[in-house]
Amino acid sequence: MSVEKFDTQLAEEIADALLSAEAIKIQPNDPFTWASGWKSPIYCDNRVSLSYPKIRNQVKEGLVKLIKTTYPNVECIAGVATAGIPQGALVADALDLPFIYIRSKSKAHGMQNQIEGVAKTGAKVVLIEDLISTGGSSLQAAEAVRSAGMDVIGMAAIFTYGFGISEDNFAKHHVDLTYLSDYPTLIGKMIKDGKIGADQENTLSSWRDNPAQWNQ
Repeated sequence: MSVEKFDTQLAEEIADALLSAEAIKIQPNDPFTWASGWKSPIYCDNRVSLSYPKIRNQVKEGLVKLIKTTYPNVECIAGVATAGIPQGALVADALDLPFIYIRSKSKAHGMQNQIEGVAKTGAKVVLIEDLISTGGSSLQAAEAVRSAGMDVIGMAAIFTYGFGISEDNFAKHHVDLTYLSDYPTLIGKMIKDGKIGADQENTLSSWRDNPAQWNQ
């Protein structure tokens, strides 16, 4: 099992693209509240990148290159609902591969599917995720794919916060993760561009060290 950055230069370019699209919001004095209940001075919404064709294609091409290099034997692309679906579809189209997507849970009506699309037994699948925090929902999707009889060979993500808990979770579930950009790269870029000062840098660093207890 491995959790690793794909390419350092590309990581900086993706971080710069997300910042230029204003997909990153910094509010140390008015923190965001995540679904988990964690308070955060930063919010990353990669879905914003879809509204900018140049950035959308930059992310797509980065994921395509990542997958061709890291998971060359891939046979199917799976988008993790909901934010991983559009980029997953773009990547599958670029690679000329089948595409499926994974709901957080089975529908309560109709066919009651959790996996939408044709899930072929034994297919080698790469999951696409836009953002990794703890990794919980992403890994639930991976387990759903495995339960359907497919082979999860890895997950490709646009961005990760790089929490220790996420690395532990990926190791526990035996899923490889390769990502385009990460939190340290993002913060380094913001410092370099003068977007944050020393106080904000300290706040953002302390939050990442202990997000569950930060601002308690």
